Amino acid sequence: MLAKEKNGSQKADTKYGQLISEVFSAKFRPGMQSVEFTREEIITAAQKLDIGLPKNVGDVVYSFRYRKEMPEIVKESTPEGQDWIIVGKGNGQYSFVLSETPFVMPNPALEVIKIPDNTPEIIERYRLSDEQGLLSKVRYNRLIDTFLGITAYSLQNHLRTNVQGIGQIEIDEVYVGVNKRGQHFIVPVQAKGGDDKIGVVQLSQDMNYCATKFPTLICLPVAVQFMSNDVIAMFHMTCEGVNARIKDERHYKLVQSSEIQDEYLAQLNVP
Repeated sequence: MLAKEKNGSQKADTKYGQLISEVFSAKFRPGMQSVEFTREEIITAAQKLDIGLPKNVGDVVYSFRYRKEMPEIVKESTPEGQDWIIVGKGNGQYSFVLSETPFVMPNPALEVIKIPDNTPEIIERYRLSDEQGLLSKVRYNRLIDTFLGITAYSLQNHLRTNVQGIGQIEIDEVYVGVNKRGQHFIVPVQAKGGDDKIGVVQLSQDMNYCATKFPTLICLPVAVQFMSNDVIAMFHMTCEGVNARIKDERHYKLVQSSEIQDEYLAQLNVP
């Protein structure tokens, strides 16, 4: 059973790669900075290549926007120091665009900060996925509060909505918060587990949604990712066009209180 599922996944990867390569190659010319296409062009590519379409045609685009690396034929057309990404331009409309920093990875040299673990044991026992487990740990341990220095509350998770000029988006979790001055904040969070990468596409979409839906709130986009040894990397992000920028990064490890020794706390007090 497992072997069949793996083979099926590999076939889907190959199929998706062939389709997105055909769509790109049909329109790209040397020197182009963007390549626009539509969902219908994926269908046309499938007919030309005699490839069966998935039930959800949009999953082909979704895969390369958030999960998979671009096929080699697309990578070969990338200028040095840049990468092609796919952004939404409206319902069923997309564009390949060039980005200098399409993904963000944790800095392995950053210190790890110990935080007492307040995750309920029953949540730890029954959590269903890395992403859900990560969001739960962030929520129950109030890591958004600790990281950003505000009092934050979870407003909604897995928010699916449409943004004009972009199309359908999904935000992993949305927080609202307040600081000691009474300022209000909106905090869109993207969570990544396993081999998934923090990407500028989702970051940009989250920021656009918050600017449209909550124009009077201060937007503080956050990304969280599991590292090795259950370390949680947290990023305060922003965008410059289609380039991701890190405003702050911290690494936290949730531990039993007995693991936080006086000597460790004394080190934190050293300037």
